Amino acid sequence: MGEPRRVTELFDIQYPIIQAGMIWCSGWELASAASNAGALGIIGSGSMYPNILREHIHKCKKATDMPFAVNVPLLYPNIEELMDIIIKEGVKIVFSSAGDPRKWTGHLKQHGIKVVHVVPSVKFAKKAVEAGVDAVVAEGFEAGGHNGREETTTLCLISMVREAINIPLIAAGGINSGKSMLAVMVLGADGVQVGSRFVASQESSAHLAFKEKVIEANDGDTILTLKELAPVRLLKNKFYQDLQMAYANGATKDELKDVLGRARAKRGMFEGDIEEGELEIGQISGAINEIKPAEEIVQDIMREYRSSIVDAQMLNTFEG
Repeated sequence: MGEPRRVTELFDIQYPIIQAGMIWCSGWELASAASNAGALGIIGSGSMYPNILREHIHKCKKATDMPFAVNVPLLYPNIEELMDIIIKEGVKIVFSSAGDPRKWTGHLKQHGIKVVHVVPSVKFAKKAVEAGVDAVVAEGFEAGGHNGREETTTLCLISMVREAINIPLIAAGGINSGKSMLAVMVLGADGVQVGSRFVASQESSAHLAFKEKVIEANDGDTILTLKELAPVRLLKNKFYQDLQMAYANGATKDELKDVLGRARAKRGMFEGDIEEGELEIGQISGAINEIKPAEEIVQDIMREYRSSIVDAQMLNTFEG
């Protein structure tokens, strides 16, 4: 069983819940709302120019006195500018992803910043520990957006990573409820990172049309595709069908890049073009049926988590 205090004490938060830093969905409004609710809110910088990130940090500071973090994809083209802003603005926690944590972890920690790295496998979890990170997010391929190539499910991944590392472990991918939170905690996770459920929150910066598409989704409506470029899980729509046609015609990597084009995710998730846009979301979208305030999402998860623990204890007592 995981130790939630390892996460709550590391980040100085009330609950071991992390609101994922998602492109086009997690700006200062969502991050501050999640933090005010007792979770750790994260600003997703992957869809932000440096000056926009600075603005979001300023607004988040005004909207909450609680800790919050910034997620930084390490392959971001202006990575030096982003890191400089994060350090100068006094951000205390960074979640890094999509790249080698060795390049920036030491530099950030020298400035008193806690660093967490997102990994899709045991191999990369070990590399993150070697890089000196404070915690690891192990994300199964159920998760939305850009994903690992290993296609390891969350339940399998968490148990294997727990055996391989000793630092705090945060589970991600397919988690949107207290029951799923308890499941990964039993496998050894110390906390959870929740993404898709917060996309369908009132404070999410996602376009309403995208949010509505998420709550309309059923099981089987998402797919992991574009593995030749960078694996991404998205909702099936016209853009996905265009990709399927390209694959059927034997498209090369360059031809797939042409189909993808530029700003496809922004077009779908932020601007609301649900047919031609890239709609990145996790498999758990099939279980999300309502747009709610972030605070209510956090409280729902914790209420069900506590109730599930009580039920498990009662079952254990009954069985003797």
